[in-house]
Amino acid sequence: MNVSKELLFFFSALGTFNALILGVYFFFFTRKKYLTNYFLGALLFVLSVRVGKSVMLHFNGSLPKIYLQAGLSACFFIGPFLYYFLKSAIEEVSMLKRSWIWSLSLLFALILIVGIRFPYQDYPQLWSYFVWVIYAQWLIYLVNSGFLLKGMFKKLMLKESSMTAPETWLLMIFVSNAIIFVFYFLAIINAPFTSYISGAVVFSFILYLVISVILYRKKTDDLFLLTSNKTPVKRVNEADAEVLIRKLEKVMTENEVYKNPDLKLSDLSKGINVSSHQLSQLLNDNLGKNFTTFVNEFRIKEACKIISTDDRLTLESVGYEVGFNSKSTFFAAFKKQTNTTPLNYQQNNLKR
Repeated sequence: MNVSKELLFFFSALGTFNALILGVYFFFFTRKKYLTNYFLGALLFVLSVRVGKSVMLHFNGSLPKIYLQAGLSACFFIGPFLYYFLKSAIEEVSMLKRSWIWSLSLLFALILIVGIRFPYQDYPQLWSYFVWVIYAQWLIYLVNSGFLLKGMFKKLMLKESSMTAPETWLLMIFVSNAIIFVFYFLAIINAPFTSYISGAVVFSFILYLVISVILYRKKTDDLFLLTSNKTPVKRVNEADAEVLIRKLEKVMTENEVYKNPDLKLSDLSKGINVSSHQLSQLLNDNLGKNFTTFVNEFRIKEACKIISTDDRLTLESVGYEVGFNSKSTFFAAFKKQTNTTPLNYQQNNLKR
């Protein structure tokens, strides 16, 4: 290996390693546990596995097939993790939606079943076709991710000064992934002036650029929080707070909006004609609870009513009926509020 190849290997391999470290950081070590950070950590992890395979294959053509299979398997999740990362940031989702869990679980089951039943080592021809499925799926998620950002692209094209730092970050992450996809796709179709290592080099370059900006910015926890740069809202006075609380309770009880498993702070704030920031401040300062706790109190109250009067529904069904999107979330919230499990509550309170 000559000097130029050694430098190329060092640059590409170090980029892959740093991506893995950065992914672990966003997944485990940010002080504020935003869902966006988890998805970004997962995205960086699968990218580092995919790019790492490219680096090893470029410099070692006789690489064992298990590494090739691992790289392609990781590639299968790049598109989904990018899409859910952007969607969770834009919609300010704080908990995994049930549909997202099902979607990711099905993808994981598919790649696991195919990998075990038809390993690359024994079925290289099959995987040569499967790679097109992987790239097609990646492209579909990439296009859908672009649609999520169409408002931000419009701002960028019009050169509006209202473009915020988090919006710029989201666009940068999307464009980076699009460039990496293009280089890998050009490599697999043997386009002129491209090679398999191109994607790894581009990935490393983009990663170092992102790391340098992150180090300059220093504050990483709220990197993709779209509302973090907005002006703080003045505290609601007592008289106005009482009126808003009455409106809030009316919306919750009469409209039963808590039964919506996808209910967001912004949805509830529109119901009482205040901003999301004002509602969040009202809940924290005047009621001493956050949005999730507030909504869950109504859900648990309704769940207790159903459990104590009707035994036709399973406990899991009761949770879905009152707005929870998973059995575990329902059981945990129920025990936190009532200090007992739904089953114990049912046994002690069911009217016969």
